[in-house]
Amino acid sequence: MPTTSTMKVLSFVEVGEYVKSSDSPNLKTVSNSFSNNIYTRTPLATLLKNCVVDVDVFFNASRISSGNYVTASFIVAGGNGASFPWEVFYPSPKKSSLVSSLEQNEDVNFPSRKRICVPASFVAASESFEQKNLPAIEVLPDECLFEVFRRLPSGQERSACACVSKRWLTVLSSIPRDETFASKPNLPSKAEEGSIQNKIGEIAQSNGVEAEAEARDIEGVGYLTRWLDGNKATDIRLAAIAVGTASHGGLEKLSIQGNNPYRGVTDAGLKAIARGCPSLRDLSLWNVSSIGDEGLSEIAHGCHLLEKLDLCQCPGISDKSLLDIAKNCPNLTSLTIESCSNIGNDSLQAVGRCCPNLKVVAVKNCPLVGDHGIAGLVSSAGHLLTKVKLQALNISEISLAVIGQYGIAVTDLALSDLQSVNEGGFWVMGNGQGLQKLKSLTISACSGVGDLVLEALCKGCPNLKLFCLKKCAFISDYGLVAFANASVSLKNLQLEECHRITQAGFFGILLNCGKKLKALSLVNCSGVKDLICACSLVASCNSLQSLAIRDCPGVGNVSIAIIGRLCPELTHLELNGLLDITDEGLIPLVQSCVASLVEVNLSGCVNVSDKSVSAIAKLHGGTLESLIIDGCRHVTDASLVEISDSCWLLNELDVSKCGITDSGLEALASAAHLSLQTLLLSGCPLVSDKSFPFLLELGQNLMGLNIKHCSGMSSNTVNVLVEQLWSFYNEDVIRNFGSRSPILPVILL
Repeated sequence: MPTTSTMKVLSFVEVGEYVKSSDSPNLKTVSNSFSNNIYTRTPLATLLKNCVVDVDVFFNASRISSGNYVTASFIVAGGNGASFPWEVFYPSPKKSSLVSSLEQNEDVNFPSRKRICVPASFVAASESFEQKNLPAIEVLPDECLFEVFRRLPSGQERSACACVSKRWLTVLSSIPRDETFASKPNLPSKAEEGSIQNKIGEIAQSNGVEAEAEARDIEGVGYLTRWLDGNKATDIRLAAIAVGTASHGGLEKLSIQGNNPYRGVTDAGLKAIARGCPSLRDLSLWNVSSIGDEGLSEIAHGCHLLEKLDLCQCPGISDKSLLDIAKNCPNLTSLTIESCSNIGNDSLQAVGRCCPNLKVVAVKNCPLVGDHGIAGLVSSAGHLLTKVKLQALNISEISLAVIGQYGIAVTDLALSDLQSVNEGGFWVMGNGQGLQKLKSLTISACSGVGDLVLEALCKGCPNLKLFCLKKCAFISDYGLVAFANASVSLKNLQLEECHRITQAGFFGILLNCGKKLKALSLVNCSGVKDLICACSLVASCNSLQSLAIRDCPGVGNVSIAIIGRLCPELTHLELNGLLDITDEGLIPLVQSCVASLVEVNLSGCVNVSDKSVSAIAKLHGGTLESLIIDGCRHVTDASLVEISDSCWLLNELDVSKCGITDSGLEALASAAHLSLQTLLLSGCPLVSDKSFPFLLELGQNLMGLNIKHCSGMSSNTVNVLVEQLWSFYNEDVIRNFGSRSPILPVILL
């Protein structure tokens, strides 16, 4: 039985469908008696299929030559029982221009409530026009929804509409902010403005990030941050961000890392952000192969406030879109490009010319970037750039010469894996006299760096404070000592995998930087070995406060004892993975430190025992804040007893893989003055269920607890402990468990 519904046919009929009566030669055009604006494209045949429709319509008659339309027949039955044959005419695509050539229109009023019956033959002929029943508003095309949605008064209404369907969300996200009727808010009155300023003042007096965020929200400045990782990175989610953040202060930072393998982020998602988030200032795209120039160009045209752009492993992005960024984002201050195979010299040159606020540039592993790009960038923006990082690029000594000549504002320079740059390139850079403001220099895996380069850098960089050399195989003791002796401002020296450096060079640095060097780091330098030192120990390095020696297998008790006599002012001591160090060498070093130690890290020193730890606690317990003895298997409860008695300021203790038991934890828990915030017990098999009350007592102040691989504790005890510890924190902290905030408690099982 056909269904019956009452509707206005004119609301559903496409303009251009013509109805012809067999009794009349005139061509009838269905039109709306209330409005001539017909938006839907639903064919009339589809709406009449298998239904009886009561209609109230007007028809416009026009004379149109035949032969230009596709026809189908149906019957109109009048209310008095009379019936009239009609034909539906669909304009031929090739003759669509005839629609606008109507010569004459005349209104014909037919009786109301006509019943239209569609025969089965016509139903079969119109199968291709079938579409499911939808709410009336759903038949509107996207163009109509666009006009409706852009008239919504506020962001709250827009967000509510976005929740209806993906289609509505997509339409809403396609509306640029400057095309909405609410994009130009009314200016507040003086009274309202004063109220707003008072509210901002009240917020400014409170503490924390939330207060700052709320104040910026009132001012209409974007402050929200969104991070999409892996499967969460989709176009739909970006569209939701574009619509939803508008009413909550605006989006300031967007990071997309990885991609959804089935429906990942594309240019359409970035377009939504560009239209809806003009306040965007920080954009990071990491490992997103489905984004190309079209999306990033849209960001350039829609987000003129962009200040930071980070592109990593984006092969679809080329010079074209980066040129648009350079031309349309004058506030750009930081640009990072890594492993982008289609970005080359032209875009870098444009960034140097067009971005007057550029401060930071990092380019890594981009095969199309060469001397023209780097030299053009630095020569144009060298007076602006403060931080430059170049890694794994096919550049020569030309680029380094330009840096040495034009990098007059550069304070931080990092050069890594530049295999095509010879020693002459580094020498020219050092003698260019343009790096007078350079304070931090890192050179890693560059085969062209030798002793002559160090001499040139010392002369050309008089304000250098931090110097880091990594994997520089041609640096010798002679060049390093000469550099240390001539450098007038050096505060921090870091050496890593420089295997030609020996014990003589190491102590030569300490003896020649006695009045200025504050931190020295020696990592994986196999050339430094314990030898009988014949150098004079009359001089000392009284300025050195921090010493780190990691994974240097040749360093033993002899070297450590000499360090103790040369460096009496140490406050931070890090000795990691030194298997030959014992109490015999470490205790004299600890006793020689006139200035009390604040941080001590002995991780991996397997031959250090309770004697050394007890000496550290007794001599420096009044200042010690961090003690890491991970892997010192000879450390037992005796050390924890001494720590509980002597260390008043200790807030971090790592005794992982040590020989401690429940008795040691009992001693820590009984120390009323001790207020540990981080306790690491991983891999302590002698800790059992008996330690439950002691861990519970310590847990009242703990922000981090690691009890992984404590095989002596049962799973039931661990579960109860976790439940009790979490009860110390409010529900808000529990909801955020696992975030990257450093203030959140962490329990590792």
